[in-house]
Amino acid sequence: MLVQIKKEIKFKTARSSGKGGQNVNKVETMVEGYWHIKNSNIFNDDEKEILLQKLFSKINNDGFLMVKSQTERTQLANKDVVLQKMIAIITKALIVPIKRKPTKIPKGVIKKRLDDKKKMSEIKISRKKFNQND
Repeated sequence: MLVQIKKEIKFKTARSSGKGGQNVNKVETMVEGYWHIKNSNIFNDDEKEILLQKLFSKINNDGFLMVKSQTERTQLANKDVVLQKMIAIITKALIVPIKRKPTKIPKGVIKKRLDDKKKMSEIKISRKKFNQND
Protein backbone atom coordinates (compact mmCIF):
# COMPACT_ATOMS: atom_id res chain seq x y z
CA MET A 1 0.00 0.00 0.00
CA LEU A 2 2.87 2.38 0.82
CA VAL A 3 4.40 2.23 -2.65
CA GLN A 4 1.02 2.37 -4.41
CA ILE A 5 -0.24 5.37 -2.47
CA LYS A 6 3.08 7.18 -2.90
CA LYS A 7 2.54 7.07 -6.68
CA GLU A 8 -0.92 8.64 -6.37
CA ILE A 9 -0.01 11.49 -4.01
CA LYS A 10 0.87 14.84 -5.57
CA PHE A 11 3.41 16.79 -3.56
CA LYS A 12 3.76 20.58 -3.47
CA THR A 13 6.44 22.53 -1.67
CA ALA A 14 6.51 25.99 -0.16
CA ARG A 15 8.58 28.04 2.22
CA SER A 16 7.88 27.11 5.77
CA SER A 17 8.08 28.98 9.02
CA GLY A 18 9.98 27.67 11.99
CA LYS A 19 13.33 25.87 12.13
CA GLY A 20 15.92 26.35 9.44
CA GLY A 21 18.03 29.32 10.46
CA GLN A 22 19.18 31.44 7.52
CA ASN A 23 17.71 28.96 5.04
CA VAL A 24 14.14 29.53 6.22
CA ASN A 25 13.55 32.35 3.73
CA LYS A 26 15.16 30.77 0.69
CA VAL A 27 14.53 27.00 0.84
CA GLU A 28 11.13 25.41 0.30
CA THR A 29 10.98 22.82 3.05
CA MET A 30 7.24 22.67 3.77
CA VAL A 31 5.57 19.81 1.90
CA GLU A 32 1.86 19.41 1.16
CA GLY A 33 0.54 16.08 -0.05
CA TYR A 34 -2.69 15.85 -2.07
CA TRP A 35 -4.47 12.55 -2.71
CA HIS A 36 -7.69 12.25 -4.71
CA ILE A 37 -9.78 9.49 -3.16
CA LYS A 38 -12.29 9.01 -5.99
CA ASN A 39 -9.58 8.64 -8.67
CA SER A 40 -7.56 6.16 -6.62
CA ASN A 41 -6.86 2.69 -8.04
CA ILE A 42 -5.79 1.22 -4.70
CA PHE A 43 -9.20 0.83 -3.06
CA ASN A 44 -12.51 -0.57 -4.29
CA ASP A 45 -15.73 1.47 -4.41
CA ASP A 46 -16.92 0.37 -0.96
CA GLU A 47 -13.64 1.37 0.68
CA LYS A 48 -13.69 4.70 -1.16
CA GLU A 49 -17.20 5.41 0.19
CA ILE A 50 -16.04 4.61 3.72
CA LEU A 51 -13.06 6.94 3.30
CA LEU A 52 -15.25 9.73 1.89
CA GLN A 53 -17.72 9.41 4.77
CA LYS A 54 -15.18 9.23 7.58
CA LEU A 55 -12.79 11.85 6.18
CA PHE A 56 -15.35 14.36 4.88
CA SER A 57 -14.05 17.09 7.20
CA LYS A 58 -10.47 16.63 5.93
CA ILE A 59 -11.35 16.58 2.21
CA ASN A 60 -11.40 19.87 0.28
CA ASN A 61 -13.99 20.92 -2.34
CA ASP A 62 -12.01 19.31 -5.17
CA GLY A 63 -12.10 15.91 -3.44
CA PHE A 64 -8.47 15.88 -2.31
CA LEU A 65 -7.27 14.74 1.08
CA MET A 66 -4.58 17.28 2.02
CA VAL A 67 -1.82 16.72 4.57
CA LYS A 68 1.08 19.10 5.21
CA SER A 69 4.26 19.04 7.24
CA GLN A 70 6.80 21.71 8.07
CA THR A 71 8.29 20.26 11.24
CA GLU A 72 11.55 18.99 9.75
CA ARG A 73 14.44 21.00 8.30
CA THR A 74 14.60 19.15 4.99
CA GLN A 75 12.08 18.72 2.24
CA LEU A 76 12.72 14.98 2.02
CA ALA A 77 12.08 14.46 5.73
CA ASN A 78 8.86 16.49 5.53
CA LYS A 79 7.80 14.42 2.51
CA ASP A 80 8.24 11.24 4.56
CA VAL A 81 6.24 12.78 7.42
CA VAL A 82 3.41 13.68 5.03
CA LEU A 83 3.40 10.15 3.64
CA GLN A 84 3.31 8.58 7.12
CA LYS A 85 0.51 10.95 8.23
CA MET A 86 -1.51 10.17 5.11
CA ILE A 87 -1.18 6.40 5.61
CA ALA A 88 -2.08 6.72 9.30
CA ILE A 89 -5.23 8.72 8.47
CA ILE A 90 -6.31 6.25 5.78
CA THR A 91 -5.69 3.11 7.84
CA LYS A 92 -7.49 4.61 10.85
CA ALA A 93 -10.50 5.46 8.67
CA LEU A 94 -10.67 1.95 7.22
CA ILE A 95 -10.73 0.18 10.59
CA VAL A 96 -14.18 -1.31 11.15
CA PRO A 97 -15.28 -0.89 14.77
CA ILE A 98 -16.16 -4.07 16.64
CA LYS A 99 -19.87 -4.26 17.39
CA ARG A 100 -20.69 -4.28 21.07
CA LYS A 101 -22.30 -7.49 22.23
CA PRO A 102 -24.93 -6.66 24.85
CA THR A 103 -24.40 -8.58 28.07
CA LYS A 104 -27.12 -10.03 30.25
CA ILE A 105 -27.30 -8.97 33.89
CA PRO A 106 -26.72 -12.04 36.11
CA LYS A 107 -29.71 -13.20 38.17
CA GLY A 108 -27.66 -13.06 41.37
CA VAL A 109 -27.01 -9.35 40.88
CA ILE A 110 -30.71 -8.63 40.27
CA LYS A 111 -31.71 -10.69 43.37
CA LYS A 112 -29.13 -8.90 45.56
CA ARG A 113 -30.37 -5.48 44.40
CA LEU A 114 -34.00 -6.36 45.15
CA ASP A 115 -33.06 -7.80 48.57
CA ASP A 116 -31.14 -4.62 49.40
CA LYS A 117 -34.16 -2.54 48.39
CA LYS A 118 -36.47 -4.60 50.62
CA LYS A 119 -34.05 -4.33 53.53
CA MET A 120 -33.78 -0.53 53.11
CA SER A 121 -37.57 -0.29 52.89
CA GLU A 122 -37.98 -2.22 56.15
CA ILE A 123 -35.43 0.03 57.86
CA LYS A 124 -37.35 3.13 56.75
CA ILE A 125 -40.68 1.66 57.84
CA SER A 126 -39.24 0.85 61.28
CA ARG A 127 -38.24 4.51 61.73
CA LYS A 128 -41.85 5.74 61.40
CA LYS A 129 -43.80 6.79 64.47
CA PHE A 130 -46.85 4.68 65.14
CA ASN A 131 -50.18 6.09 66.26
CA GLN A 132 -51.67 4.09 69.10
CA ASN A 133 -55.15 5.10 67.92
CA ASP A 134 -54.89 3.06 64.74
